[in-house]
Amino acid sequence: MTLPDTPSSLPSDGTSELPFETAELRDQLDKFLRHTWIDPTTGKNKQIGSYKWGVYAFFDYDKEPIYVGQTNEKLSTRIRRHLTNQRTDAVAMSVLDPYEVCYIEVWPKPEFEINPPKNAKDILNSIEYAVYQEVLQRSTFNAVLNEKIPTPGSAVVSLPQSYRAKVVSDSVSALRDHPDLRLARRAATLANLARVIAERKVQKGLRQTLLTQANRIVALATRRVNSVSGDDADDD
Repeated sequence: MTLPDTPSSLPSDGTSELPFETAELRDQLDKFLRHTWIDPTTGKNKQIGSYKWGVYAFFDYDKEPIYVGQTNEKLSTRIRRHLTNQRTDAVAMSVLDPYEVCYIEVWPKPEFEINPPKNAKDILNSIEYAVYQEVLQRSTFNAVLNEKIPTPGSAVVSLPQSYRAKVVSDSVSALRDHPDLRLARRAATLANLARVIAERKVQKGLRQTLLTQANRIVALATRRVNSVSGDDADDD
C-alpha cells in the first residue's frame, strides 16, 4: 500500500514553530502584559506587566474566578510562569489548569516601584485578601480554586486601579469554549487532582479545591443537559 504524499502545507518533523494554539495564546498573553496605561504615580505610559508588585486573578470562559495570586517579582514573570512555563505548585498539582484561563485582571501597586515601604509585603497581603473577597462575590459558587485562602494583612487598604482583558483570541476560543470540550478538560483536571490527593498527605484546602472543581463540573454538565433538546445522542 502506498501512502499519499504529505501535503506541503504541513510543518516538517523538524519544525521549530509552535503549534497554532500555543503560539496564539502566547501572543495574546504578551499583548495583555504589554498593554500600556497612564501610571497613576508618574503620569507616564507604563506596561501593565512591568510592575513588580501586584495582585492578579484568572477567570474562565464563563468569567468565573478560578485563581488569585500576588507577586513582588513582576507581574509578567509570575503570570507567564503560571500560563506558559507552568512551573508553579498550583499548575503542577492540578489546582489551576492554564487552559481554563480566558480573562486576567491585575491590580498593580505603582507606589511600590521606586521605594517600597517596610510593610510592603503586609500591604500586598491585604490587597490580595481584598481581591479574593471581591471575586468571591462574582462567583456563582462563592469559591475559587486556590488551595490556600489568602491571609489578610494587618494594613487597611483600598483596592488599586485594575486592568482586565480577555487573553484568548476568537480563533482559539472557537477551539476551546465548546461546553463538551470544557467538561472533558475539567474532568481530566479533577482526576489528576484526585490522584495527587490520593498519593500525598494534603491539607484540607486541597480537598476543598477538589470539591469546588467537582461542583463546577456538575454545574456545567447540568447546564449542558438542560440546553440540549430532545434525544440527539449517538448510541452506536
